Amino acid sequence: MIRLDCLTLMRGARVLLEDTSLTIHARQRVGIIGANGCGKSSLFALLKGEILAERGDIFLPPRAVLAHVAQETPSLSSSALAYVLDGDRELREIENAIVRLQQKNADDHGQELAEWHHRYEAIGGYAARARASELLAGLGFAHREHERSVDSFSGGWRMRLNLAQALMCRSDVLLLDEPTNHLDLDAVIWLEDWLRRYPGMLLLITHDRDFLDNVVNTIVHFERQTLKSYRGNYAQFERERAIALANQQATYEKQQRTIAHMQRFIDRFRAKATKAKQAQSRLKQLEKMTRISAAHIDNPFSFSFSPSDAHSKQLLRIEQGTLGYRDSDQTKTVLTNVECSILSDTRIGLLGVNGAGKSTLIKSLTAHLPLLSGTRHVARDLRIGYFAQHQLDTLDPEASALLHLQRIDPQQREPTLRNFLGGFAFHGDHATRMVASFSGGERARLALALIVYQRPQLLILDEPTNHLDINMREALIEALQEYNGALLVVAHDRYLLSATVDVFWLVDQETVTPFDGDLDDYRERVLSRARAQAAPQNITEEEPAITRKEQKRQEAEIRRQRAPLIKKQKEVETQLERCSAELAALERWMASPEAYHDDAKTQLAEILKERSSLTQYIERLEKEWLTLAETAERISDTI
Repeated sequence: MIRLDCLTLMRGARVLLEDTSLTIHARQRVGIIGANGCGKSSLFALLKGEILAERGDIFLPPRAVLAHVAQETPSLSSSALAYVLDGDRELREIENAIVRLQQKNADDHGQELAEWHHRYEAIGGYAARARASELLAGLGFAHREHERSVDSFSGGWRMRLNLAQALMCRSDVLLLDEPTNHLDLDAVIWLEDWLRRYPGMLLLITHDRDFLDNVVNTIVHFERQTLKSYRGNYAQFERERAIALANQQATYEKQQRTIAHMQRFIDRFRAKATKAKQAQSRLKQLEKMTRISAAHIDNPFSFSFSPSDAHSKQLLRIEQGTLGYRDSDQTKTVLTNVECSILSDTRIGLLGVNGAGKSTLIKSLTAHLPLLSGTRHVARDLRIGYFAQHQLDTLDPEASALLHLQRIDPQQREPTLRNFLGGFAFHGDHATRMVASFSGGERARLALALIVYQRPQLLILDEPTNHLDINMREALIEALQEYNGALLVVAHDRYLLSATVDVFWLVDQETVTPFDGDLDDYRERVLSRARAQAAPQNITEEEPAITRKEQKRQEAEIRRQRAPLIKKQKEVETQLERCSAELAALERWMASPEAYHDDAKTQLAEILKERSSLTQYIERLEKEWLTLAETAERISDTI
């Protein structure tokens, strides 16, 4: 269990958390959410012992193994497989101890050597290489790359190695800060499946809604310098928060009416001798009143694409295309026999494992890469808006957001440009700050703004959501839904894909074909492939694969033991729904003006007492539900 008690956390002069408390139980999978800069990564730094809190206490499980993804990857000549194995520190310690004893006289250390070998077997040491290989394969490393040296990989692939190393650690607590940023969709799907089976406590920071929905069972939200916990995934959090905000707004409006009434009384009678005492009394009440703030849920981002003015039905077509790279005398073919066309109303999602050729196809469509053979047909005066994975590197660090826009349209008036940038949250002086001082999210927003401003008829987006928070992703999705031009998207954010595209193309086996299915079908395809790749590695001479009959027996035993737990869970869920509805009804009544009439004082006191009891009962039910869920998961993992 992790517990924060009356904690205050600061970064410089800025307060991130103030007098907040939080408890996270074993085996909980927690999504940490909040606006960029609210302190999510600082909370992780606190848990890792890298920074200290100003006040309060933090309690971590004694002797717990905590794993996290390293931000730096040393330039090593050791293999990728060896680097991932280094993540299991106990494994490496035992291996080193065995090697030291083997180098000595075996007759003098036979008993000790046997004990080390027993420990090695107990921690699964003989299957460690297979486990590390499975992690590498799941994160997109081809089998031939497992023995490549670490220093031969690019920055993005080194981050994947760091992630694999963190997953290799047999940890009790796993901290993941934006783990999907350097992954493609296939790797995201695999990681999601792996984390659902992780037996320890998971704390996850991500802006990927679908990833949160499919992995976590608790949401912790940064709210006004405090941490508030919600049971369930992100979709459930959104529903509960919407209800809470509606209740808060109703209570706020009621209080504002009360304040206005009291202030009118004070203003009217303060100068009258006969009413001065009552006016002073009202004034003191007003000063002591705890003010309720208005509920603000407005998205700081708001922008839209100009209507497409494309005159041709077919905007772009590749006919009998061979796609690849030509470097001096060498030619590398990536895709062959490509036949594809993009119409003015086409909305395409591009699927395929990393390295299959998605980027090659995009570069060929945008003419950044010439065809090796075949023909590229383009509509006259076609404007293509292209957001590349490395689009942020093309920004001028010495120029401001406003200057970038002025370079595109030097004749436009500055107020008009500033108004446009405001939709991307570049307000006031922020619009004139140099890009060098921008965060990754701010640079991504600016790169998108420059594309939107040029009114593209065909929009091609290659991983546009990296560095964008949930609010900006929502604004982008809404803008894309209203956009009436052609769209082609590569993204690991399934929520964006499902909300903005109509059809999918699959890049696989050196060709491009329509994918007849949705993202759920693609998920099954990815996981089936991953299971097929992992299956041979899990079969050893000492531990033969179980028969289908034995597997069915085990599955039946799991169902038998889980059945009463699941039944009890449903009963608890029914009680929770009933109690939550009762609590909502009480809070609606408390938010009404009738609750504060003089003749309702007795009823209000009873309602407050009932509300307190109901809240405590709901907390007990939530804990019971979580315990039942953990027990059911433990049965699945142990049988």
